[in-house]
Amino acid sequence: MIENRIRRVISFVSPTLIPILFIIFWELFARKVGNNAVIPQVTTVAKHFININEDVIGIGSIPKNILYSLVRVFIGYALAIIAGLPLGLLMGYSRRVKGAFNLFISLFQPVPAIAWRPLVLGWFGVTSIATLFNLDYGPAYAIMDNFKLSMIFLIFLSAFFPIWGNTMFGVSNVQEVLVESAQVLGASKKDIFFHILLPGAGPNIINGLKSGLTASWSCLVAAEMLPGSMSGLGYLISHAYELTRMDLIVAGIICIGVIGALFDGIYSYISNKYFSWQRLVR
Repeated sequence: MIENRIRRVISFVSPTLIPILFIIFWELFARKVGNNAVIPQVTTVAKHFININEDVIGIGSIPKNILYSLVRVFIGYALAIIAGLPLGLLMGYSRRVKGAFNLFISLFQPVPAIAWRPLVLGWFGVTSIATLFNLDYGPAYAIMDNFKLSMIFLIFLSAFFPIWGNTMFGVSNVQEVLVESAQVLGASKKDIFFHILLPGAGPNIINGLKSGLTASWSCLVAAEMLPGSMSGLGYLISHAYELTRMDLIVAGIICIGVIGALFDGIYSYISNKYFSWQRLVR
């Protein structure tokens, strides 16, 4: 009984031990340096989260910038799912489709999204959703003008390849014995696709969706540093750098890290809940 309690305490404390030690070391080192332009103190950064609704350097509050970043990421991520998921399913299911598209897509897969910035700026400039739909000037225009097509395209690219690649890999690597058994029992191609291939590829699809969301969130800072950006965590970090506000840079990095970890946790929960059977077949 006592041993179980000790194990519970250790399992609860151990994940928080290193972060706590890191924060202590950070605060001691910052006080030793004594220059917030080099490394801010923990208390200085913490003030931005205590007074979280206050405007920072004239670009709105931290929650407002987080919201703009989330909307940008989810738009690009949704477009990547719409394009990458069906294409990955088809290429994993059909050798003809894979043969037609695989070489072409693979040429662009190694190229990081950031390398597309010059082309993207040439294609889209500072065109936004507001200008795309010819919205009249007003509150709606002011909001929708924050969502530039160039930013969304970069986020889309960063999410597309993990979603497409993992989906194709998952479908094409379902055990052939399962497919052959279904064919012997008289299953149609439609039944095999929806009842054998799709569930069998489920863990890889979830992993692709998870990797795609992580990649798109990681691309956020680069996307929001493009011309025309006036909001978002990426813009907050780059603008704070110009003003040597290291406390705001650290606050922005913390927000990006926490939200990214939250995304990862959500997909890990889904994978563990609905695809725990995959551990039994390894």
